[in-house]
Amino acid sequence: MATTSTSDVRRIMVKKRLASGRPCDKCAQAEAILRDRGLWERIDDVVWADETDPKSPGHALAAEHGVTIAPFFLVESAGAVNVYKSVLSFIKKELSEPATVRASTELDLAALDPLSPPERIERVLKHYGSDCAIAFSGAEDVVLIDMAANTGQSFSVFCLDTGRLHPETYAFIERVREHYRVGIDVMSPNAAALEALVSEKGLFSFRQDGHHECCGIRKVEPLGRALRGKRAWMTGQRRDQSPATRDGLAVSALDAAHGDALKLNPLADWSSSDVWKYIRDHDVPYNALHDRGYVSIGCEPCTRALRPGEHERAARWWWEDATKRECGLHLPVASDD
Repeated sequence: MATTSTSDVRRIMVKKRLASGRPCDKCAQAEAILRDRGLWERIDDVVWADETDPKSPGHALAAEHGVTIAPFFLVESAGAVNVYKSVLSFIKKELSEPATVRASTELDLAALDPLSPPERIERVLKHYGSDCAIAFSGAEDVVLIDMAANTGQSFSVFCLDTGRLHPETYAFIERVREHYRVGIDVMSPNAAALEALVSEKGLFSFRQDGHHECCGIRKVEPLGRALRGKRAWMTGQRRDQSPATRDGLAVSALDAAHGDALKLNPLADWSSSDVWKYIRDHDVPYNALHDRGYVSIGCEPCTRALRPGEHERAARWWWEDATKRECGLHLPVASDD
């Protein structure tokens, strides 16, 4: 590609048009990624595969090249055709930008600090779009989703299904999906690794030797898969959530554990009261467990209701020292949360 002039290359995006007349969600997301990176103008043609017409041009190209998913990309050059089923692979192999161009489009992180949380989110989404993923699990995270939805910008959402969440949490995930009509990528643990741990140590080994091995399999490794190919992600962390581990939390930083992706903590300087005022004022859905005394909610065996006078983080891994009550997702030394 690097040795071929632009005029000798034809880049085609094949998109699926639903019966409603709209493009499929993945096609829309792929286009958003290209637009967010300033690469959309380098697509020479868009060919549609109509859901209601199996003889449409897009279906013909799919059959010709043995492709069964949408979108996909064709690059015609010097009589050869390269097929890409992933927009990120297509960008990497065919639209890679010189380092000088990338550097000129980097976001000014220091400029995010004085902004309000909604302004921080809008600034980042304008830059990254759906290439920025919101890590969703709790009340703070759904506030991020609400703010992101209000920007009108593209974004993506994922959650980590450890296999041990409360029934109320699973119901909450579905309620958020329906309320915002947003896709949520649900990431599960690696089955072989989880089976090996349980076979060797049983279901509750974290009570004896700490929760980090279990969290590493159920949360940290799936997080790495969720962020693969992403250039930015957002979390609902706040400095006052855990003075022992999050007191120095930055609004933004480059995440070395995930390819130097931007890690944004829009609510870093908010309090729990700020979060719940926003939820009430904007009618944001929340986990029903909050009405039963739960504040910080994780896996069912490792979470309990808060007792009077306790700090909100005290009800997570309560049998361990307060300085160790992180699952590994947000620690700077390993694959983050």
